[in-house]
Amino acid sequence: MDFYIDTANIDDIKKYNALGIVDGVTTNPSLIAKEGVSLEKRIKEIAEVVDGPISTEVLATDYKEMIEEARKYVTWHKNIVVKIPMTVDGMKALKILAKEGIKVNITLIFSASQALIAAKNGATYVSPFVGRLDDISEDGMGLINEIITIYSNYNFDTKVIVASVRHPRHVVDSAIMGADIATVPPAILDKLFKHPLTDKGVKAFLSDWEKVKNLQ
Repeated sequence: MDFYIDTANIDDIKKYNALGIVDGVTTNPSLIAKEGVSLEKRIKEIAEVVDGPISTEVLATDYKEMIEEARKYVTWHKNIVVKIPMTVDGMKALKILAKEGIKVNITLIFSASQALIAAKNGATYVSPFVGRLDDISEDGMGLINEIITIYSNYNFDTKVIVASVRHPRHVVDSAIMGADIATVPPAILDKLFKHPLTDKGVKAFLSDWEKVKNLQ
């Protein structure tokens, strides 16, 4: 399973990329807004750090304007993936962009039927939001299982990006189910590295070594 980092913060991207665990980046307008830089500038900065897919979301809601934005974005770098919301206009845009060979990530997926439509229309990726479903007492990971099963039934090439990841268990369950990608915010990436027994073990080893190191 690939790990994408879900942020537009260049320092975080550099930090985790240096650890060798970043296969791509997902951004959205909210994440870009937090950074106080232009979309184009930040996306080009990210492309200099990460050699992998970079999802860049359109701001338009009309399909013709979505298409214009998408065509502009892909001129910025070869790794750009255009992120488009799961709406009727988004599906109109997807159908045209897919025929042009532009990679599209359909975002804000909350049902298996939405994921099925996106795949039939040629989406390169779909991004189901598991955390937001959990927030309203629905089964986010259950949705992932449904989508993976449907895609397997019909041999769709569309890849599943598990999004809105809220805790490490979301990542582990995604891997168990066979999701292609999990896009993970920095705070959750930190937690993936940690376990109290690991910390306890390191502390014990160092403590024991202190007792005998002068005997060498």
